[in-house]
Amino acid sequence: MAITVTGLNNPIGAAIWYDTSLNATAQTDIRAGSTTVYVMQLDNTANSAATYVCLYDNGAPTVGTTAPDFVFKVPANTLVDWTCLSGMTFTNLSLCAKTTAGTAGTTNPVSAFAIRIQLT
Repeated sequence: MAITVTGLNNPIGAAIWYDTSLNATAQTDIRAGSTTVYVMQLDNTANSAATYVCLYDNGAPTVGTTAPDFVFKVPANTLVDWTCLSGMTFTNLSLCAKTTAGTAGTTNPVSAFAIRIQLT
């Protein structure tokens, strides 16, 4: 997994958080404290099956047990851009990518799943 964070001078996002291989292990080091997500780019072009991105307002979720606050389905072989102009605010943002929708499931996507998040 390769994670990078790029600082921005932008009124709707102070940084871009980028992970080239998000999987079913919860990423809990997105940003310390309150975080607002404005834009996500979800890249499932390397996978021939749908991938589900789960966002948690929980600093230490247990994937497969903890109910996600949001679930985004990314169809097979696609790149999806998602925008929320008012932003989604999290106290402790964590996220994962897995092959099952909803709470259940802990299986990683077969190939690399990349995600970019513009946030403050």
